[in-house]
Amino acid sequence: MSLVRTKDISIYYEKSSKKKNGPLLYISGSGGDLRNKPNHFDSPLAEYFEMIGYDQRGLGQTSKPEGIYTMQQYADDAADLLDSLGLNRVPVVGVSFGGMVAQEFAIRHHTKVSKLVLCCTSSGGKGGSSYPLHELEGLKSNERLEKSLRINDVRLTDSWIRENPKQWSQLKEMAVSRIQYLPDPIGAKKQLMARKDHDTYDLLAQLDMPTFLAGGKFDGIAPPKNMEFLNNKIYGSKIKFYDGGHLFLVQDKTAFTNIIQWLVE
Repeated sequence: MSLVRTKDISIYYEKSSKKKNGPLLYISGSGGDLRNKPNHFDSPLAEYFEMIGYDQRGLGQTSKPEGIYTMQQYADDAADLLDSLGLNRVPVVGVSFGGMVAQEFAIRHHTKVSKLVLCCTSSGGKGGSSYPLHELEGLKSNERLEKSLRINDVRLTDSWIRENPKQWSQLKEMAVSRIQYLPDPIGAKKQLMARKDHDTYDLLAQLDMPTFLAGGKFDGIAPPKNMEFLNNKIYGSKIKFYDGGHLFLVQDKTAFTNIIQWLVE
């Protein structure tokens, strides 16, 4: 656990122990804060790679500079972190918003990426935007929670909720219990506004590193059609869908297995 100073911010990061497969950069989703457990350091990835994860600008224990934040800044932060750690060419896994950052990162700093894994994410533009999460900000807390759960997994329909009131209540309780540290409201809003303008669609053809795309069959935030757009634009990419929604990585245990197999092959 440490801080590195880059050209304009201090980035809080963590690393897992060294593994034979070497380092791997993991870029997390909206509102990510490494103090919230469990997180990606508790995933199977950490058993095979020296995981590097960090809090993005405006969140967690990383600096919260003034002004607007851009997707290009988020991508450059990732590059600056690798430079500070003396790393040049590593596999990169980006999940949800982190997948958007990973796209920008791979486009702007392609020599730093040996392999690219994009999970439950979107290109924006003509390739389809992810659900506009900034529109949830005006909702009351319980309404926002329920809407968030339902767009995470489109199987949570009105009829399912009526027929499964106990499971619905448990899902809400679990979602609340997972967040011990709420994101800084200003930093979180800046992240959502940067996300709103994300558009890499016309630049994806530049990517020439091996790329694996993983999505949830029932994802309402980054729907399967958005992942298909990515697959059509990134030459030679491989795509696979799993039995779950936006959280398919924890809903379908084969997802991490497939990702690890692909990364080490």
